[in-house]
Amino acid sequence: MKVKAQLSNPVSPNCVSTARPLYAQGNKAPALTRSKWSELWHIFLELSKIRITLLATLSTATGFLLKTETLSLEILIPSLGIFFLACAASALNHLQERNIDALMARTKRRPLPSGKIQPLHALIFTFLFLLSGSFLLLVGRYFAAFFLGIFALFWYNLIYTPLKKKTAFAVIPGALIGSIPPLAGWASAGGNLHDPQILAVSFFLFIWQIPHFWLLLLSFHQDFELIPFPSLVKQLKVRQITRITFIWILATAVSAVLLPFFGIVQFPIITTALIVSTFWITYQAIRFFHSSEQSPAFRTAFREINIFALLILSLISLDRFLYFFST
Repeated sequence: MKVKAQLSNPVSPNCVSTARPLYAQGNKAPALTRSKWSELWHIFLELSKIRITLLATLSTATGFLLKTETLSLEILIPSLGIFFLACAASALNHLQERNIDALMARTKRRPLPSGKIQPLHALIFTFLFLLSGSFLLLVGRYFAAFFLGIFALFWYNLIYTPLKKKTAFAVIPGALIGSIPPLAGWASAGGNLHDPQILAVSFFLFIWQIPHFWLLLLSFHQDFELIPFPSLVKQLKVRQITRITFIWILATAVSAVLLPFFGIVQFPIITTALIVSTFWITYQAIRFFHSSEQSPAFRTAFREINIFALLILSLISLDRFLYFFST
Protein backbone atom coordinates (compact mmCIF):
# COMPACT_ATOMS: atom_id res chain seq x y z
CA MET A 1 0.00 0.00 0.00
CA LYS A 2 1.45 3.33 -0.96
CA VAL A 3 1.34 6.28 1.38
CA LYS A 4 -0.04 9.44 -0.16
CA ALA A 5 1.21 12.83 0.95
CA GLN A 6 -1.14 14.26 3.54
CA LEU A 7 -2.02 17.66 2.20
CA SER A 8 -4.32 20.04 3.99
CA ASN A 9 -5.42 21.46 0.62
CA PRO A 10 -5.91 19.19 -2.40
CA VAL A 11 -3.59 19.70 -5.34
CA SER A 12 -3.58 18.34 -8.84
CA PRO A 13 -2.54 14.67 -9.06
CA ASN A 14 0.06 15.71 -11.62
CA CYS A 15 1.79 17.79 -8.95
CA VAL A 16 2.48 14.86 -6.64
CA SER A 17 5.15 12.34 -7.46
CA THR A 18 4.39 8.62 -7.20
CA ALA A 19 7.64 8.02 -5.36
CA ARG A 20 7.72 4.86 -3.28
CA PRO A 21 7.05 5.71 0.40
CA LEU A 22 9.66 4.89 2.98
CA TYR A 23 7.18 2.95 5.11
CA ALA A 24 3.84 1.41 4.21
CA GLN A 25 0.86 1.96 6.45
CA GLY A 26 -0.41 -1.04 8.36
CA ASN A 27 2.79 -3.07 7.90
CA LYS A 28 5.88 -3.51 9.98
CA ALA A 29 8.90 -1.45 8.96
CA PRO A 30 11.16 -3.52 6.67
CA ALA A 31 14.72 -4.29 7.57
CA LEU A 32 16.97 -1.35 6.90
CA THR A 33 19.06 -2.41 3.94
CA ARG A 34 21.86 -0.29 2.52
CA SER A 35 19.44 1.25 0.00
CA LYS A 36 17.01 2.14 2.80
CA TRP A 37 19.77 3.77 4.81
CA SER A 38 20.74 5.72 1.71
CA GLU A 39 17.13 6.80 1.24
CA LEU A 40 16.88 7.84 4.88
CA TRP A 41 20.10 9.82 4.53
CA HIS A 42 18.84 11.68 1.47
CA ILE A 43 15.55 12.45 3.22
CA PHE A 44 17.51 13.88 6.15
CA LEU A 45 19.60 16.03 3.79
CA GLU A 46 16.47 17.38 2.11
CA LEU A 47 14.44 17.96 5.26
CA SER A 48 17.31 19.75 6.97
CA LYS A 49 18.10 21.91 3.89
CA ILE A 50 21.66 20.87 4.57
CA ARG A 51 23.41 23.57 2.53
CA ILE A 52 21.66 26.35 4.41
CA THR A 53 22.07 24.72 7.81
CA LEU A 54 25.78 24.07 7.22
CA LEU A 55 26.24 27.72 6.29
CA ALA A 56 24.46 28.69 9.52
CA THR A 57 26.80 26.35 11.38
CA LEU A 58 29.86 27.85 9.71
CA SER A 59 28.73 31.38 10.56
CA THR A 60 28.17 30.30 14.18
CA ALA A 61 31.70 28.90 14.32
CA THR A 62 33.03 32.07 12.68
CA GLY A 63 31.38 34.23 15.34
CA PHE A 64 32.87 32.04 18.06
CA LEU A 65 36.36 32.19 16.52
CA LEU A 66 36.22 35.97 16.26
CA LYS A 67 35.77 36.34 20.00
CA THR A 68 37.73 33.48 21.54
CA GLU A 69 41.43 33.93 22.31
CA THR A 70 42.25 30.22 22.19
CA LEU A 71 41.38 27.45 19.79
CA SER A 72 39.55 24.65 21.60
CA LEU A 73 36.91 21.97 21.15
CA GLU A 74 34.49 24.24 23.01
CA ILE A 75 33.48 25.61 19.62
CA LEU A 76 31.73 22.32 18.77
CA ILE A 77 28.88 22.56 21.29
CA PRO A 78 27.35 25.91 20.21
CA SER A 79 27.98 25.12 16.54
CA LEU A 80 26.23 21.74 16.78
CA GLY A 81 23.44 23.22 18.89
CA ILE A 82 22.68 25.87 16.26
CA PHE A 83 22.99 23.23 13.52
CA PHE A 84 20.33 21.06 15.17
CA LEU A 85 18.00 24.03 15.73
CA ALA A 86 18.45 25.07 12.10
CA CYS A 87 17.60 21.50 11.01
CA ALA A 88 14.45 21.65 13.14
CA ALA A 89 13.38 24.96 11.60
CA SER A 90 13.99 23.64 8.09
CA ALA A 91 11.97 20.46 8.66
CA LEU A 92 9.11 22.49 10.12
CA ASN A 93 9.24 24.74 7.07
CA HIS A 94 8.92 21.67 4.83
CA LEU A 95 5.81 20.76 6.80
CA GLN A 96 4.35 24.26 6.54
CA GLU A 97 4.92 24.59 2.79
CA ARG A 98 4.25 21.04 1.58
CA ASN A 99 1.18 22.12 -0.40
CA ILE A 100 3.05 24.88 -2.20
CA ASP A 101 6.03 22.59 -2.79
CA ALA A 102 3.71 20.16 -4.57
CA LEU A 103 2.89 22.85 -7.15
CA MET A 104 6.45 23.63 -8.25
CA ALA A 105 8.73 21.49 -10.39
CA ARG A 106 11.72 22.56 -8.28
CA THR A 107 10.22 21.27 -5.02
CA LYS A 108 7.57 18.66 -5.82
CA ARG A 109 10.06 15.81 -5.32
CA ARG A 110 10.82 16.84 -1.75
CA PRO A 111 10.05 14.18 0.89
CA LEU A 112 6.56 15.41 1.85
CA PRO A 113 4.95 16.34 -1.49
CA SER A 114 6.46 13.25 -3.15
CA GLY A 115 4.98 10.96 -0.50
CA LYS A 116 8.32 9.54 0.67
CA ILE A 117 7.35 10.35 4.25
CA GLN A 118 4.23 11.49 6.06
CA PRO A 119 3.78 14.85 7.84
CA LEU A 120 4.01 13.03 11.18
CA HIS A 121 7.53 11.88 10.30
CA ALA A 122 8.59 15.44 9.55
CA LEU A 123 7.06 16.58 12.84
CA ILE A 124 9.00 13.90 14.74
CA PHE A 125 12.17 14.95 12.94
CA THR A 126 11.53 18.57 13.92
CA PHE A 127 10.93 17.66 17.56
CA LEU A 128 14.03 15.45 17.85
CA PHE A 129 16.36 18.07 16.44
CA LEU A 130 14.74 20.87 18.42
CA LEU A 131 15.25 18.77 21.55
CA SER A 132 18.85 17.88 20.61
CA GLY A 133 19.87 21.48 19.87
CA SER A 134 18.19 22.82 22.99
CA PHE A 135 19.78 20.10 25.15
CA LEU A 136 23.29 20.85 23.89
CA LEU A 137 23.02 24.60 24.37
CA LEU A 138 21.30 24.47 27.75
CA VAL A 139 23.51 21.76 29.27
CA GLY A 140 26.56 23.57 27.91
CA ARG A 141 25.21 26.75 29.55
CA TYR A 142 25.17 28.66 26.27
CA PHE A 143 21.98 30.44 27.23
CA ALA A 144 22.37 33.40 24.89
CA ALA A 145 22.94 31.06 21.94
CA PHE A 146 19.88 29.03 22.94
CA PHE A 147 17.60 32.06 23.06
CA LEU A 148 19.01 33.39 19.80
CA GLY A 149 18.50 30.00 18.14
CA ILE A 150 14.91 29.73 19.38
CA PHE A 151 14.26 33.30 18.26
CA ALA A 152 15.59 32.45 14.78
CA LEU A 153 13.29 29.43 14.61
CA PHE A 154 10.35 31.56 15.77
CA TRP A 155 11.13 34.26 13.22
CA TYR A 156 11.59 31.78 10.37
CA ASN A 157 8.58 29.55 10.97
CA LEU A 158 6.07 31.86 12.63
CA ILE A 159 6.89 35.27 11.11
CA TYR A 160 8.72 34.91 7.79
CA THR A 161 6.93 31.83 6.42
CA PRO A 162 3.38 33.20 6.99
CA LEU A 163 4.52 36.65 5.81
CA LYS A 164 5.37 35.20 2.39
CA LYS A 165 1.62 34.76 1.89
CA LYS A 166 1.08 38.48 2.45
CA THR A 167 3.87 40.31 0.64
CA ALA A 168 6.41 39.73 -2.11
CA PHE A 169 8.99 41.56 0.00
CA ALA A 170 8.89 39.15 2.95
CA VAL A 171 12.51 38.24 2.23
CA ILE A 172 13.70 41.57 3.67
CA PRO A 173 12.48 40.98 7.25
CA GLY A 174 13.15 37.28 6.67
CA ALA A 175 16.83 38.01 6.08
CA LEU A 176 17.14 38.68 9.81
CA ILE A 177 17.27 34.90 10.31
CA GLY A 178 20.66 34.46 8.65
CA SER A 179 22.23 37.25 10.69
CA ILE A 180 21.59 35.43 13.99
CA PRO A 181 24.01 32.42 13.92
CA PRO A 182 27.24 34.51 14.08
CA LEU A 183 25.74 36.38 17.03
CA ALA A 184 25.09 33.03 18.74
CA GLY A 185 28.68 31.95 18.21
CA TRP A 186 30.06 35.29 19.42
CA ALA A 187 27.90 35.23 22.55
CA SER A 188 28.94 31.62 23.26
CA ALA A 189 32.55 32.77 23.42
CA GLY A 190 31.61 35.50 25.92
CA GLY A 191 31.13 38.37 23.50
CA ASN A 192 28.81 41.35 23.82
CA LEU A 193 26.04 41.33 21.23
CA HIS A 194 26.39 45.08 20.73
CA ASP A 195 30.02 44.83 19.61
CA PRO A 196 30.51 46.48 16.18
CA GLN A 197 32.72 43.59 14.97
CA ILE A 198 30.05 40.91 15.15
CA LEU A 199 27.33 43.31 14.06
CA ALA A 200 29.32 43.97 10.88
CA VAL A 201 29.49 40.23 10.13
CA SER A 202 25.78 39.81 10.86
CA PHE A 203 24.96 42.80 8.66
CA PHE A 204 26.93 41.24 5.78
CA LEU A 205 24.90 38.03 6.06
CA PHE A 206 21.66 39.99 6.33
CA ILE A 207 22.38 41.87 3.09
CA TRP A 208 23.63 38.73 1.30
CA GLN A 209 20.39 36.83 1.83
CA ILE A 210 18.28 39.25 -0.20
CA PRO A 211 20.05 38.80 -3.57
CA HIS A 212 20.44 35.11 -2.66
CA PHE A 213 16.65 34.72 -2.55
CA TRP A 214 15.87 36.93 -5.54
CA LEU A 215 18.40 35.11 -7.71
CA LEU A 216 16.67 31.87 -6.74
CA LEU A 217 13.35 33.47 -7.68
CA LEU A 218 14.75 34.55 -11.07
CA SER A 219 16.19 31.08 -11.69
CA PHE A 220 12.79 29.45 -11.23
CA HIS A 221 10.43 32.34 -11.99
CA GLN A 222 8.05 30.08 -13.94
CA ASP A 223 7.54 28.04 -10.77
CA PHE A 224 6.94 31.10 -8.61
CA GLU A 225 4.27 32.30 -11.03
CA LEU A 226 2.23 29.17 -10.18
CA ILE A 227 1.99 29.61 -6.43
CA PRO A 228 -0.99 31.44 -4.87
CA PHE A 229 1.30 33.82 -2.96
CA PRO A 230 2.38 37.37 -3.79
CA SER A 231 5.59 37.11 -5.77
CA LEU A 232 7.92 39.66 -7.28
CA VAL A 233 7.66 37.92 -10.66
CA LYS A 234 3.92 38.67 -10.66
CA GLN A 235 4.43 42.36 -9.91
CA LEU A 236 7.55 43.25 -11.89
CA LYS A 237 9.16 42.25 -15.14
CA VAL A 238 12.18 39.96 -15.03
CA ARG A 239 14.42 42.79 -16.23
CA GLN A 240 13.24 45.03 -13.39
CA ILE A 241 13.94 42.31 -10.81
CA THR A 242 17.38 41.83 -12.37
CA ARG A 243 18.19 45.51 -11.85
CA ILE A 244 17.02 45.44 -8.22
CA THR A 245 19.01 42.26 -7.54
CA PHE A 246 22.10 43.81 -9.13
CA ILE A 247 21.94 46.68 -6.62
CA TRP A 248 21.64 44.22 -3.73
CA ILE A 249 24.64 42.24 -4.98
CA LEU A 250 26.67 45.46 -5.01
CA ALA A 251 25.42 46.22 -1.49
CA THR A 252 26.61 42.76 -0.42
CA ALA A 253 30.04 43.49 -1.90
CA VAL A 254 30.25 46.83 -0.09
CA SER A 255 29.26 45.26 3.24
CA ALA A 256 32.07 42.72 2.75
CA VAL A 257 34.79 45.21 1.82
CA LEU A 258 33.98 47.23 4.94
CA LEU A 259 34.74 44.30 7.26
CA PRO A 260 38.50 45.06 7.62
CA PHE A 261 37.62 48.55 8.91
CA PHE A 262 36.02 46.89 11.95
CA GLY A 263 39.21 45.04 12.83
CA ILE A 264 37.73 41.71 11.85
CA VAL A 265 40.79 40.60 9.87
CA GLN A 266 44.35 41.29 10.94
CA PHE A 267 46.66 39.72 8.36
CA PRO A 268 47.36 41.68 5.15
CA ILE A 269 47.14 38.58 2.97
CA ILE A 270 43.60 37.90 4.23
CA THR A 271 42.60 41.53 3.74
CA THR A 272 43.95 41.37 0.19
CA ALA A 273 42.05 38.14 -0.51
CA LEU A 274 38.87 39.68 0.87
CA ILE A 275 39.22 42.75 -1.36
CA VAL A 276 39.99 40.58 -4.40
CA SER A 277 36.91 38.48 -3.64
CA THR A 278 34.82 41.64 -3.49
CA PHE A 279 36.13 42.79 -6.88
CA TRP A 280 35.36 39.34 -8.25
CA ILE A 281 31.71 39.36 -7.14
CA THR A 282 31.33 42.94 -8.41
CA TYR A 283 32.65 41.88 -11.82
CA GLN A 284 30.30 38.89 -11.84
CA ALA A 285 27.41 41.17 -10.88
CA ILE A 286 28.13 43.41 -13.87
CA ARG A 287 28.18 40.36 -16.13
CA PHE A 288 24.90 39.24 -14.61
CA PHE A 289 23.37 42.69 -15.19
CA HIS A 290 24.25 42.55 -18.90
CA SER A 291 23.33 38.88 -19.38
CA SER A 292 20.30 37.62 -21.23
CA GLU A 293 17.12 36.95 -19.29
CA GLN A 294 17.65 33.21 -19.20
CA SER A 295 17.60 30.79 -16.25
CA PRO A 296 21.21 29.54 -16.77
CA ALA A 297 22.54 33.09 -16.25
CA PHE A 298 20.46 33.50 -13.10
CA ARG A 299 21.55 30.13 -11.74
CA THR A 300 25.19 30.99 -12.35
CA ALA A 301 24.76 34.25 -10.45
CA PHE A 302 22.93 32.37 -7.66
CA ARG A 303 25.84 29.96 -7.33
CA GLU A 304 28.39 32.79 -7.35
CA ILE A 305 26.69 34.85 -4.61
CA ASN A 306 26.62 31.75 -2.42
CA ILE A 307 30.29 31.01 -3.10
CA PHE A 308 31.05 34.61 -2.18
CA ALA A 309 29.36 34.31 1.23
CA LEU A 310 31.17 31.04 1.90
CA LEU A 311 34.45 32.60 0.83
CA ILE A 312 34.09 35.62 3.11
CA LEU A 313 33.27 33.48 6.15
CA SER A 314 36.16 31.15 5.33
CA LEU A 315 38.60 34.07 5.03
CA ILE A 316 37.51 35.48 8.40
CA SER A 317 37.95 32.05 10.00
CA LEU A 318 41.33 31.55 8.31
CA ASP A 319 42.51 34.89 9.65
CA ARG A 320 41.68 33.73 13.17
CA PHE A 321 43.49 30.42 12.66
CA LEU A 322 46.58 32.35 11.52
CA TYR A 323 46.28 34.44 14.68
CA PHE A 324 46.06 31.35 16.90
CA PHE A 325 49.10 29.72 15.34
CA SER A 326 51.16 32.90 15.38
CA THR A 327 50.72 33.60 19.11
